[in-house]
Amino acid sequence: MNDISELLTSLGIKTQNLELYRLALTHRSASKHHNERLEFLGDAVLELIITEKLFTDYANEKEGNLTSFRSAIVKAESLAQEALRLELGRYIRMSYGEEATGGRSRLYILANTFEALIGAMYLDQGYEATKEFVVRNLYYKIREVVDNRLDIDAKSKLQEMIQEKYKITPYYIVVQEEGPDHDKTFTVVTMIGDKTYAKGSGKSKQTAEQNAARNTLIQLGYIEDNVDKTGKSE
Repeated sequence: MNDISELLTSLGIKTQNLELYRLALTHRSASKHHNERLEFLGDAVLELIITEKLFTDYANEKEGNLTSFRSAIVKAESLAQEALRLELGRYIRMSYGEEATGGRSRLYILANTFEALIGAMYLDQGYEATKEFVVRNLYYKIREVVDNRLDIDAKSKLQEMIQEKYKITPYYIVVQEEGPDHDKTFTVVTMIGDKTYAKGSGKSKQTAEQNAARNTLIQLGYIEDNVDKTGKSE
């Protein structure tokens, strides 16, 4: 495992309490003293920060849309993407067995670690500093979410549209699997009747199907074409 002080320096975090962050980066497989309580705290702090920003920045949006936007930002996949970008996986303490089966790139471990880091930062730095960190490292994606309604369940939206127009239900076929069993990437295509539509990729079949559905919605003109057409998602 890499030196935690190296991570904190890269994140611009100055602290006298390295042990707090060491705990935030400790998976339960490594020690009885692990990050789950900090994860619990960080989850609540993160939701409050995003809620406050959405409430302030989108004054004309209805409560239902704000809730949907928030869910898209703080969902596990979104947090895991940021954890990957920040390279948190390199610094997580975990058992050899967990690491050997791909723990450092596992979505839920990365997302939980991101939340635990927020919890540690809140205790160490206070609310305003934590808010600045969250806005800089997570909230930046809200414009893409809002503009392209990435908060919408793409599969449900596509099914609704196609059933209304053609009276049939879209389905999905896996066309490619890449990588080892613990870290596969799936690629699927959307099928409507006997016609093939857009592809989508992801670390699970469910994610790949959502991306394929979203790309099909783009292809059919139901949402704007401002997102990555590969539909790739970590």
